[in-house]
Amino acid sequence: MGCPLSFRQRMSRAMQCQSCLPWGSWTQLHRSLPGSRGTRSVYLCAASVPGAAGSYLLRKILRTSGISLPRGCVHYQGRSQEHSVQPSSSRHGLSPLRNVASSDAIKKHQKSLSAWFSHQPNEERQFGPSFSLDAVHVDPVIRESSLEEILKPSPDLTIQNQLQQPCSQVISLQNLFDVDACGRQVKNVVLYGTVGTGKSTLIKKMVVDWCHGRLPRFELVIPFSCEDLSHSHAPISLRRLITKKYQHLRDVVPMLGASNLKVLFILNGLERLNLDFRLAGTELCCDPNEPVPPSAIVVNLLRKYLLPEASIIVTTRPSAVRRIPGKYVGRYAEICGFSDTNLQKLYFQMRLSQPGCTGEDSVGSSSGEQENLVEMLSRNLERHNQIAAACFLPSYCWLVCTTLHFLYFTRTVPPSQTLTGIYTSFLRLNFSGEVLDSTDPTNISMMKYVAKMVGKLAYEGVMSRKTCFSEDDLQQCFEVEMKTESELNLLEVFRSDVFRFFLTPCVQPGKEHTFVFTIPAMQEYLAALYVVLGEKKTLAQRVGKELSEIIGKVSEDVAVVLSIISKVLPLRFLPVFFNLLKIFPRYFSRLSGKDRDTIAHTMAEELFKEEDYYNDDVLDQINSSILGVEGPMRHPDEAPDDEVFELFPIFMGGILSRRNRAILEQLGCSIKNLAAFEIAKAMKKTVIRNSRKGLPPSELMDYLFFLHEFQNERFTAEAIRSLRTVNLSSVKMTPLKCSVLASVMGTTCHEVEELNLTSCNLDTSSLRILFPVLLRCKALHLQLNSLGSDACKEIRDLLLHDKCVVSNLRLANNPVGEQGAQYLAEALAGNHSLTHLSLLHTALGDRGAEVIAQDLAKNQHLQELNLGYNSLTDTAALHVVEVAKKHATLDKVHLYFNDISEDGKRALHSLRMDRDGVRALVFLTAGTDVSDYWSNILNVVQRNLPFWDRERVRQHLALILQDLESSRRQTANPWRKAKFLRVESEVKKMLGKLQHGTL
Repeated sequence: MGCPLSFRQRMSRAMQCQSCLPWGSWTQLHRSLPGSRGTRSVYLCAASVPGAAGSYLLRKILRTSGISLPRGCVHYQGRSQEHSVQPSSSRHGLSPLRNVASSDAIKKHQKSLSAWFSHQPNEERQFGPSFSLDAVHVDPVIRESSLEEILKPSPDLTIQNQLQQPCSQVISLQNLFDVDACGRQVKNVVLYGTVGTGKSTLIKKMVVDWCHGRLPRFELVIPFSCEDLSHSHAPISLRRLITKKYQHLRDVVPMLGASNLKVLFILNGLERLNLDFRLAGTELCCDPNEPVPPSAIVVNLLRKYLLPEASIIVTTRPSAVRRIPGKYVGRYAEICGFSDTNLQKLYFQMRLSQPGCTGEDSVGSSSGEQENLVEMLSRNLERHNQIAAACFLPSYCWLVCTTLHFLYFTRTVPPSQTLTGIYTSFLRLNFSGEVLDSTDPTNISMMKYVAKMVGKLAYEGVMSRKTCFSEDDLQQCFEVEMKTESELNLLEVFRSDVFRFFLTPCVQPGKEHTFVFTIPAMQEYLAALYVVLGEKKTLAQRVGKELSEIIGKVSEDVAVVLSIISKVLPLRFLPVFFNLLKIFPRYFSRLSGKDRDTIAHTMAEELFKEEDYYNDDVLDQINSSILGVEGPMRHPDEAPDDEVFELFPIFMGGILSRRNRAILEQLGCSIKNLAAFEIAKAMKKTVIRNSRKGLPPSELMDYLFFLHEFQNERFTAEAIRSLRTVNLSSVKMTPLKCSVLASVMGTTCHEVEELNLTSCNLDTSSLRILFPVLLRCKALHLQLNSLGSDACKEIRDLLLHDKCVVSNLRLANNPVGEQGAQYLAEALAGNHSLTHLSLLHTALGDRGAEVIAQDLAKNQHLQELNLGYNSLTDTAALHVVEVAKKHATLDKVHLYFNDISEDGKRALHSLRMDRDGVRALVFLTAGTDVSDYWSNILNVVQRNLPFWDRERVRQHLALILQDLESSRRQTANPWRKAKFLRVESEVKKMLGKLQHGTL
């Protein structure tokens, strides 16, 4: 799957000669928009009246040519997306070919732009349903602003200045060009907003509305990308520029300026253009045919010297608003995002409730799952204001929905789909092609600046285990190294344009004067990026890296070497350092290489940090951070839990994957292949050694998730090959976690000694995903799950597979039932590996036991069968034992806690006495002696009490106690009496705890 282009690249392509582009590539404009596709808007719009805009437009064109046309002369068919024009009759004969061509040209232009915008980016196609902007949309709040507000001195980083201002002067997209407060017609509108607020998606919605006839104010809309215009300095006329970008309009361009055609120019991303409104800098030009630089065309359009009747809407970041003199702007409008929580709820409702959102394999329960998810998210927005504060930015609403789709709705996760990939794609959608300040000569990419500045704050927070940052923390991190005017200017642009995208005021009581990262996981992602990019270096490492890269090329160029060294060393050290460079050039190369060892050490150390043990696994932590924790809220005075940063090392591994490195390269954050290889090499031994120590189940799941995110099959294979026992008991194995386990374990073919999936919420689909892994497991623990008859069908296929090595299968406490027993009986008949099968408390009943007994004779390998607690009566129990006596290898049959009478017990005892090698474990007694397996039986009872019917267990224990007392009275051997008393004591103790509710 190809990576989506940046907005400017797509705009550039869209504006190439139409003969080279299929259907006008403008559909992909929305990829550029921060938080694109589904991240921004959302209002319900009614379908427009078919043909209304087209009819008005055609009459306007004809009227400007001096030709009148009666109303009934034109007939329109079709829906709002396509308006076909069919002249039916005319008293004046045929319309001039040129006018018809002009009308058709605009229709082709509309169709071209509509096709461009209907195209979905890879991110949207991969993680959820697509949206059509002409059907469903949620508009961000737009507030009318003023030049005085914009030109106020830049505020300090205070909570009060970062909190969203009340949007009292709200204005809709449709009313941006209404008359102003003084009654003057507005021609130029500046639409500004910080990164992620939705300005570009809003413009996209405007274009789509026009294409479908829902913006009748304008007869022609011409969008331009300012980034595309900034790359060209050759003189070109406005008419040539339009026809070059939109070839369909070649018949319409001559009418510009010569008619009353209502035209709207859209200039997206003005921050990429360096405009000079001084007459000495940009000459006046009123002729659309006169070649001038593109920037001069923009300046004269805004001056209203060129095409004064045209309307213009400009989108820009706040830092570039002042580049346009106020006298050339009719209205300033600020996009305030989803300031209303109801807008957020509406977006989530639409985004997560789209048909097909849960994928093709989840038709059954998808509706209920979607509704429950939306309800949980809605409740969390109300009770946990931090997530609502984060979703003030529409782009973060997209991230929340995409993450939930990844966690819940992805039934089978493709090997390349990772959480790190979601966050990396999210940043590409918001920052691809963006530079922090186009006027700065360094031309530093915005994402590179964020990784360096915000990443440092994030990393220091992770290392000190904190998520809240004071204003002093921010100033110390951002301003401590500010030395030059250029650095201070970049910081100012960052404050106004980007700061609120990553950091937001904390809404937790008692912490109102601190900042937190907008989404908790973003702190760990940026901290990981900061480390992997090598920004965390010692002075010697920074010097070593810079010098080692140029040593072979310019070592004789003293000026170049000195300029590099002077950045980090005082001048008095230069002579000494330069001599060292000439003598020991390889030393610095080795020094810079130590940085990769440091990264590997940090990753391994954080991955196995013991203080984070026994927390929920990271996938559950992400889930709770978005949906909240069900149950009572924590009291404000209660001490919070220690902050957990288990995603930090996982993100470090994910960032090193080839796909994410390719995306980060587009963002200006380069990670070389050699660096990734050396980091993996340095980390390998530590990771493998620590993984052998035996991790708790939740930490083992994190480790598997790390390997999945790392996307390095060779590394994963070596790490997994040493993992012979996999214990994930009590980890809630969602489809995502099952896919991760299958993906990671699939890198090798070695046999697994034991896989423990006890109490993991497994179902039929889980077994289907895990099928290749289960084949290779000798001991398979599937107790305490929801495995019914459908799941038993999967288990049958597993046991009958020619590559199956399962020898010990435990299905205790699953609703197997009679039908499930039928599938398991078929499996027993054809299986050649199974030796131990536990069906304890699986609701078999007499019929289920009979079914298993019928096919038991066909099996030649089973050694132990547990049918305890299955409501078996005397007949079924006797039948099972009779079949077992004739079995070649079956040695032990468990029948305790069944409904076996005293007569049945005596019959089983007599069968046992003349048996041919089978032991039937029924009660704790063996005639006048205690059974050798009494402790095993009591241990099974104690382990399963939380899941069994306590009243029934109490009745069985009472019967066992009576049986023990009766057998004790029958024996005269004092040694045996002592053994009976000991077992009676254990049973009485268990009964007492059971009655008092302490067991």
